[in-house]
Amino acid sequence: MPWLAALIAYPLFVLLLPFLLFHPKLKQGFRERWGLYPRAWPGLGVGPRIWLHGASAGDVLALLPLVRELKELRPDAKIILSTMTNSGRTMAERDRSLVSAITYVPYDLWGAVRRALHRIRPDVLVLEYTELWPQLIHGARRHGVRLVLHNGRLSAARVHRYRRFFRLVGNLLRPFDLLLMRDEQEADTARRLGAYEHQLKITGNTKFDNLTRDPPADKVSELRRVAAFPKDALVWVAGSTHEGEEELLLDAYLELRRLQPSLRLIIAPRYVERAERVVALAAKRNLGTSLRSKGEPAADVFVLDTIGELAACYALAHLVFVGGSFVARGGQNILEPAACGKPVIFGPNMQNFSDSVQVLLGRGGMQVINPEQLVRVMQDLFSRPSHREELGRLAAEQVRKVRGAAHRNALHIVSLLPPAT
Repeated sequence: MPWLAALIAYPLFVLLLPFLLFHPKLKQGFRERWGLYPRAWPGLGVGPRIWLHGASAGDVLALLPLVRELKELRPDAKIILSTMTNSGRTMAERDRSLVSAITYVPYDLWGAVRRALHRIRPDVLVLEYTELWPQLIHGARRHGVRLVLHNGRLSAARVHRYRRFFRLVGNLLRPFDLLLMRDEQEADTARRLGAYEHQLKITGNTKFDNLTRDPPADKVSELRRVAAFPKDALVWVAGSTHEGEEELLLDAYLELRRLQPSLRLIIAPRYVERAERVVALAAKRNLGTSLRSKGEPAADVFVLDTIGELAACYALAHLVFVGGSFVARGGQNILEPAACGKPVIFGPNMQNFSDSVQVLLGRGGMQVINPEQLVRVMQDLFSRPSHREELGRLAAEQVRKVRGAAHRNALHIVSLLPPAT
C-alpha cells in the first residue's frame, strides 16, 4: 500500500537522519536532497526534459553512453543527471558539458519528491539498475512522467525480499513504461515479480559502451611519470579493492616479488577515503607506498586515491586483478581493464557481474578461488609474456563484441518523448 509506505517513511527518516547528515558519502547537497533547487537553474531552457538517476560513480559511468546517444537522437532535449553519493556527483561533474544540470536525488519522502518533480518537470524519468524508490516512482507516475528502468538488474536470489517489499509499498515494476533489462535471466526475475511482458525489453548493458573508449594518452603518460616505476618493472594493478582484500593482495605481492623482483603493485581502493588504510597495511609489511594525490616518490606500492583515473592505471598494467571478488561484495567491473587489452583475474564472488564473467571467462578473463591460486596463475603469466599478450588481445576483442546497448536504449527512451517541433 503506497500510502502506508509514505506514512512510515517520515519516522524512519528521522531515525536515519544522523547517519545521513554525517555519512561522508551522503552529507553533501542537503538542500537539493530536500528538493530545494535554485529558482534560476542555468541550462534548463525550452525542450523536453529527461531526468536520469544513478546512485554512485559506477552508475553514472554506465549512464554516460546513454547521454551521448540521447544527445545525438534528440539534441533539443534537456538532460538532468542526479546522483546519491558524493563520488557519483564527482563523476558527473567530470562530464558536465554533456548534461543540462546535475543535482542530488531527493530523499524518498513525499514532500521532497513532490518539490523535485515540480521543479525539474521531467517528461521521462530514467532510473539505473535497481534504484527502486517508492515515493519517487509513485510520485512520478502521479505527475504523468514516463518511467524507464535502465540496465535493469534484479537478482533472482532476492525475489522473496522484493516481494515482501512490494507488499508494503506496492509493486514498483508495474508503474514503469519500459523495463530495459540487461539479460534474459533478469527479465525473467522481473516477470516473476509481476512485470508485464509489454514492459520488458532485453537490450544489454550500457556499461559495455564505455569500454572501448581508450583512456587519454596524456593521462596515461602523467600516471606513468608520477608512479615513476623502473622501465623494466612488471606492473600489477589491483583495481576496485574492498576492506578485507588488500591484506590478501599485499601478502600475494610479497610472495610474487620474491619470484619477480621487478614487480610493482598499484592498488586502487574502490572508495578513495580508504587509501590511508591501504598505506597502513603496506607499512605493516615493510612495503614502501606512494599516494597518487600527493605525488610522492616512487615506491613498491602506488595507491590510487583519485577519482576517474582507474582506466589510465589499467593501461600501465601487465596484469590486472579486480576486487570485490575475494569478499562478499559480489565483484566489480572486470571489462574496463579488458577493454585496455589486459588479462584480467578475479575471485569467486562475482554475483553482481555475472554477465561480464560470461563475456570474459576463458577469453582473457581468469577466475581464481583464493589468493594462493592467484599467485600461481600470475606467476605462470609473468613467465609467459607471449601468452599474456594473447589473453589481453582476446579480452579487448570480447569487449568490442558486446557494445551497442546505449543506442538501443536511447531509441526506446526517445520514443516516450513529445515529438520534436
